[in-house]
Amino acid sequence: MATSRASGGAAGRALGARLLTYLESKKNLAGSACGVAGLGLGLAGVGGSYWPVVVAGLYGAGVLIAPPETVAPPLYPDAAEQLGVVREDFGRLREYLAEVELPPAAGGKLAELVELYAALLDPGWVADALAADPESVHSLSRAIRLDVPECVDTYNRTRWWTRLTPGGESPERHLERQLTVLYDEAERVTAGLREAEARRQQTHTTYLEERGRS
Repeated sequence: MATSRASGGAAGRALGARLLTYLESKKNLAGSACGVAGLGLGLAGVGGSYWPVVVAGLYGAGVLIAPPETVAPPLYPDAAEQLGVVREDFGRLREYLAEVELPPAAGGKLAELVELYAALLDPGWVADALAADPESVHSLSRAIRLDVPECVDTYNRTRWWTRLTPGGESPERHLERQLTVLYDEAERVTAGLREAEARRQQTHTTYLEERGRS
């Protein structure tokens, strides 16, 4: 019984909220303005005994001609804010990696990868160039939040099972291959940023040369 009353109360509040939203809408305001005009015509004798129909008709016309309600577009964080979040995630990743033990080869590759991430995220002109490329920011964020932790965690779990049932390619080798792929991906991001800066420099050179000739 209490549940039924609670459900009924929630439904009533929802209905009241929808009603209030409609009363404040452009359609209702426009319809009400036209309805008031119709009421004035009725008081002036226009429409005779059918003045309620005139009022209702004008209200409906006002509702139809009212401009549609606009919905504000979603707001997304700007590039600098987004990169700040990636830096925070990177800090948590480094804390996590400091607690894990990896074989020398994989540990060396991981250290190179983390060093490259740190260079890209270090505040300065490199990070500014990165922030101007949303696709690169997304790629770096995905690697830091998901790929690297998943690689390390999967290695640790697989290594445990391999001790029980040895055989097949070693977890260490899989981890090295995964980290190599991620390092290559980070290098492609770096190369893309370098090329973008080179194009920017060339564009500015061309602008200065054309300005000098004019």
